[in-house]
Amino acid sequence: MKKMKTKINLSKREYQIIGIALVAGLFFGWLFFHGPAETTNREQIAEGTGQGKKTIWTCSMHPQIRMDKPGKCPICGMDLILLVESSVEETTISPDEISLTESALKIADIQTMVVQKAYPNKELYLLGKVEADERNISELTARFGGRIEKLYVNFTGQDVNKGEPLASIYSPALITAQRELLEAQEYRQSNPELYRAARNKLKLWDLTDGQIDNLENKGQAQNYFDILSSITGTVTRRNVALGDYVKEGSSLFQVIDLNKVWVMFEAYESDLPWIKLGDKVNFTIQSLPGKNFTGRVSFIDPLIDPKTRIAQVRVEVENPGLVLKPEMFATGVVTSTIAGNKKDLIVPKTAVLWTGKRAVVYVKVPNRKKPTFKYREIVLGPSAGNFYVVDHGLKEGEEIAVNGVFKIDAAAQLAGKPSMMNPEGGVLSSGHDHAQMSDGQENMVMNVGFKEEYSDQQTVDLKRGKTDNDKMDMDSQKTKIDPGFKEQLTSVYNAYLALKNALVESSSDEVAQIAEEVGNALKRVDMELLSGETHMLWMDQLGKLKESLEIMEQNPEVKIQREAFASFNLTFYQSVKDFGLEGVTTYYQYCPMAVNQKGAFWFSEIKEIKNPYFGEAMLSCGETRETLEF
Repeated sequence: MKKMKTKINLSKREYQIIGIALVAGLFFGWLFFHGPAETTNREQIAEGTGQGKKTIWTCSMHPQIRMDKPGKCPICGMDLILLVESSVEETTISPDEISLTESALKIADIQTMVVQKAYPNKELYLLGKVEADERNISELTARFGGRIEKLYVNFTGQDVNKGEPLASIYSPALITAQRELLEAQEYRQSNPELYRAARNKLKLWDLTDGQIDNLENKGQAQNYFDILSSITGTVTRRNVALGDYVKEGSSLFQVIDLNKVWVMFEAYESDLPWIKLGDKVNFTIQSLPGKNFTGRVSFIDPLIDPKTRIAQVRVEVENPGLVLKPEMFATGVVTSTIAGNKKDLIVPKTAVLWTGKRAVVYVKVPNRKKPTFKYREIVLGPSAGNFYVVDHGLKEGEEIAVNGVFKIDAAAQLAGKPSMMNPEGGVLSSGHDHAQMSDGQENMVMNVGFKEEYSDQQTVDLKRGKTDNDKMDMDSQKTKIDPGFKEQLTSVYNAYLALKNALVESSSDEVAQIAEEVGNALKRVDMELLSGETHMLWMDQLGKLKESLEIMEQNPEVKIQREAFASFNLTFYQSVKDFGLEGVTTYYQYCPMAVNQKGAFWFSEIKEIKNPYFGEAMLSCGETRETLEF
């Protein structure tokens, strides 16, 4: 029992030693973590998290909004993102890099991809029509003067074979030439040159060797000679009637072989880099529904029409049964890789910010603890569906942002980094400049509560971005819109009027052509003449306008063109109201029956109603809803 008691006492001492060691460890640990090093660390953390420096949350679309906690933007309702003004890591990054937190990256839904080379391909929609093969057209003309004594072809469209007579002609000059040959035939042995000259004279008048031999065998001049078809084909033109007198060189008949035809498609300048010889073209004919045809590009016109800005692309097609007739309309589809058939760097269109003069992407900087991006200007090649070919400015293997790019750019602008509108860096002023706001106004914008601070109508207006201050600010911005921008937008309006008038005439081909001209006018609008909210507003409208025009360009059906035209007008109305025009009075008109009885608007230079959605069918249907004078 004594031995057992000793063992128990020894165990208690061990526990005491362990307890003393644990207390000592905690004490020294407290000294290590709560000494000067901890104080420095806390200060650094406070600077990055907001204890030493206030954490600020902002809106990517309205950077003037700043709040001290996450939430929704009081103007547009978007989730706020964390604005990181300084952190420990930022002291080591380049001044032109923008660093974001992981939470900001997720909230902004920013996605990236690695740039790679691929075969860029594009699906082109081409309009065209069937034409005769020019190599198979035969024009029959009178080789000598005379009178048409007999017609074997009495109507156009009649099929003839090669060597078949088309008409019979009486010619005094031909009778004289025959007599000269018969007389020269008597001196064939003694004067062969005279004989050959007389015989060649008849050959030059398009008489065949068989006809001349028959004349020599008979030994008597013929009063009538037949005009023979030079090819097998269809008579497409008859220019003479029975009894007509014709002169040497007069056109008599046109015969075309339609067993092979051309389909001539129209390609715009932007389409030409994607079309090369040998490309397969699938096409349909409007008058032959359900039938598909296939051919290959055999020729590309080396010249562009200066008026229409198109080049002809020829497809040769066999035509058994002559089902393809000249002047039939065709719609073709070409799925092609870019001319040269080589791999190129391609990036999604969503990755590119386009200012009209500069194309910008944000490249992810490798080897950073936090997601870090760097502004870079690139040069774009042709458009390839939903992608752009990159001419230069990027390298294979680099990682770029492809979604949420505009939010990165907004953060870069707010932080004074190089950005789309300010490639040199430096803080830009926005539509609501905080430097010009009073403390009370700024606090109101930052801490607005819809239910507590505003009436119901003000709440609706604020959600739409239309507070009284905003409205006054937009009105003042309209007066400050650069006159050059208004002039360029007026050029778009003038091109638009031609588009509207083409729809009044229900001319789908002309609509497609003029829609491209309106698009070209849009490209000439310099968005760099705008800044702040007006620039962002135009960027949003520009994308919608281009989308509607592309539908009108690529689709030959006037119904679909009119639906796209209705969408275009809704956006264009906002553009006209937001930015104004120069020296224009325009009438904004409405038809309640248009676009499947949903109603649609349009602009007109005259007050008289000429409905572009119905044309002659309901030309005067509609009313003027608003008169705009600039």
